[in-house]
Amino acid sequence: MSEWKQKRFWKTATAEAVDGGWTVTLDGRSVKTPAKAALILPTSGMADAVAAEWDAQDEVVNPLSMPFTRSANAAIDKVAVQHAEVADMLAAYGDADLLCYRADAPQPLVDRQAVTWDPYLDWAAEALGARLMPRTGLMHESQDAAALAALSAPVHGMSNFELAAFHDLVSLSGSLILGFAAAHDLHPVLTIWAASRLDEIWQEEQWGEDEEAQELAKIKEGSFLHAKAFFDAAKVT
Repeated sequence: MSEWKQKRFWKTATAEAVDGGWTVTLDGRSVKTPAKAALILPTSGMADAVAAEWDAQDEVVNPLSMPFTRSANAAIDKVAVQHAEVADMLAAYGDADLLCYRADAPQPLVDRQAVTWDPYLDWAAEALGARLMPRTGLMHESQDAAALAALSAPVHGMSNFELAAFHDLVSLSGSLILGFAAAHDLHPVLTIWAASRLDEIWQEEQWGEDEEAQELAKIKEGSFLHAKAFFDAAKVT
């Protein structure tokens, strides 16, 4: 049997203001999440983006072409019901942050890591009140508890929608600090993404590019860019 697929049944998708925020209607019928919850969005910009995705569907609905819709569903159906647990998981990245695990050789790589990553750690110390210390090698060494607490508090303070986006910013980069840097617009998002791939880029420079690895990196890059766009769209001004 062929897999069942939802067909387009509506003519117009529209963003509309409702109690508690914004929603999207299909010919006047409100969109629901996969868990049948009301799709209540925090901003008109996010609602416009979701509506545009529904409006762009052809005869058959393709969820893979609807990243804003999928992220909004995740915020409502998954993050909202376990906000503290998700926040704890992401805050835990601070104790094993990518930026803190440094090579001991070769020296050009050691230098590049320091030049690229140290400014992010310095920024976190000043802007977030958390000084994380780099380590050489792969063995885990716990960070200062006060620094980790300072990083955890703003994660727990994020809305469900911000946290859904922040999840991808952190997990894709492997760095809580880079996630915060993206959220705070410290640098252009592609610059931050490139910082997360420093080791991979180094390997490519030494041994050449692998086609499969490059394709996977582009997929992850697209997801990182979307996460940043969704985080920005979640901000209530």
